[in-house]
Amino acid sequence: MAQKSSASRRTKGKAASKTKPAKFVYYFGEGKADGNGKMKPLLGGKGANLAEMTRIGLPVPPGFTISTEVCTYFYAHTRTYPRTMQAEVEEGIRRMEGIMGTTFGDTKAMPLLVAVRSGARDSMPGMMDTILNLGLNDETVLAVAKATNNERFAWDCYRRFIQMYGDVVMGVQKRPEEDHEPFETVIHELKHERHHTDIDD
Repeated sequence: MAQKSSASRRTKGKAASKTKPAKFVYYFGEGKADGNGKMKPLLGGKGANLAEMTRIGLPVPPGFTISTEVCTYFYAHTRTYPRTMQAEVEEGIRRMEGIMGTTFGDTKAMPLLVAVRSGARDSMPGMMDTILNLGLNDETVLAVAKATNNERFAWDCYRRFIQMYGDVVMGVQKRPEEDHEPFETVIHELKHERHHTDIDD
């Protein structure tokens, strides 16, 4: 009977593990991490290294990695995301807010701003994209200006976010017949209009 009971428990355990929801978001922060340096196939090089650095006690800002399995799922399911992923991402943001003492989208105080960096299972130098200052918009930029007492800094951060988002997400890039990136052209023209001269950065 004991052998049958043990076998029954093992069978139930296996059944439970099969129905456990897949994990797509791996958090790191305050010396703890869901992943480690050996998980590059799942977390990519950046994600695995950030998890490992957090584990060994280096001062890594909190964050989370969306696993490479999401990319696999996306292309296998007509370009849709796993249903459970949004809740995992929102939980990751809440944990970051708790550590940083800021709130994503806050318009009254310094908001939480995050950097989004792409990664891959294999090293791809020069191929990865980055978007900085995610969390800025027409309202939160005013909160940043007030919190830092530096309006120019706040608007330049917002400009950088729009420029990166436009390039990486919206595909606002120069055409073959153009010499300069669209954003750079507009910025140069505005500087020339405001200062009545050519200004080199």
